Amino acid sequence: MSQSPWAPPYGQEPAGFKNFSPRVAILTWSASYVVALVVSSAILVATGNAELVEGKEPKWFLGVSALALWLPFVFGLYFISKRFGSQNFVADYFLRFRAVDLLGVPVGVASQLLLVGLVTWPFRLIFPERFAPELVEKRARDLFDNAKGAWLIVLVVVVVFGAPIVEELVYRGLIQSSLNGRFSGNVAVSVTAVWFAGVHLQLVELPGLLAFALVLGICFHRTKRLGMSIVAHVAFNATGLLLVALL
Repeated sequence: MSQSPWAPPYGQEPAGFKNFSPRVAILTWSASYVVALVVSSAILVATGNAELVEGKEPKWFLGVSALALWLPFVFGLYFISKRFGSQNFVADYFLRFRAVDLLGVPVGVASQLLLVGLVTWPFRLIFPERFAPELVEKRARDLFDNAKGAWLIVLVVVVVFGAPIVEELVYRGLIQSSLNGRFSGNVAVSVTAVWFAGVHLQLVELPGLLAFALVLGICFHRTKRLGMSIVAHVAFNATGLLLVALL
């Protein structure tokens, strides 16, 4: 029988989606999120930006806030890998890549160009003012308009590369894999997708983010590694940023 292009090579299969219990995953996420909020708030207060207006953030805010968010999560992942996992970060979070994972590029591009618009369209018909196209892309456009010169490089690094890697480690590598150890694959994919979309705290982006999160969850569930979901996430964010830059 020929080897499936989706599954890991024979002899390199992960032990299964049971590295961490849902309780450990939820506590890790919660603690990391609280620390990230506290650190971000402290930075804003210390720099005199406590009354920050969305869309008018200082140019340094994107990079600093990203680090304030990511570092607690990365530390949390590292800690439970050492404490409750195999002490192998790559293995515990399924951080593997294969050539077939490059299929994530068309998956991410198609999700940005087609899927987001398709799932947002019914909401746009029912709530035209709340889901207007300019509102859906507002956050991305604000970030792009606020990035000039070298700060544009920071924007690309944060949005196109940093966010997909950290978010896939947290939501697919940790949350979805822990849920899959207790519930069915469909439940794990769905709950993680709702969690991922909801935590972005943007109602106007919720339908598109939820649909794309389901795509990412399916990629991870089918391949049992993060390679394809990371590639798809990178392609999705890069396409969105490029659209904002060109239109």
